[in-house]
Amino acid sequence: MTARWIAALSALTLGGCAGEAVRQTETGPVIMGSADRGAMLVQQKCAGCHSVERSGDSPMAAAPPFRAMGVLYPVSDLQEAFAEGLVTAHPSMPAFELQSTEIADLIAYLERVSGTGPGV
Repeated sequence: MTARWIAALSALTLGGCAGEAVRQTETGPVIMGSADRGAMLVQQKCAGCHSVERSGDSPMAAAPPFRAMGVLYPVSDLQEAFAEGLVTAHPSMPAFELQSTEIADLIAYLERVSGTGPGV
């Protein structure tokens, strides 16, 4: 019985780590984001104002569609802004801060929806 409990606990622990792949770069380790988790995040926090899909207008005209983000900016350059809290161009956007895994997920999603990410 104890061996099964240890095996189950190990599986749960390792399963929690599976969603956070890490890639080593010249400057150090980088958390690899999940575009699927990023999609859920933008649906919850961003879709009320921004178009978060590959087509369609943003519900708020001043909020740029996410598909344009990778064209307007190198998406990976937004990592620092997301970490520090965004200063926005449109006044009704709420201030928010993201955790490092959420930032990686958001960037992965922005790369996917804009067609600018690796492997797109």
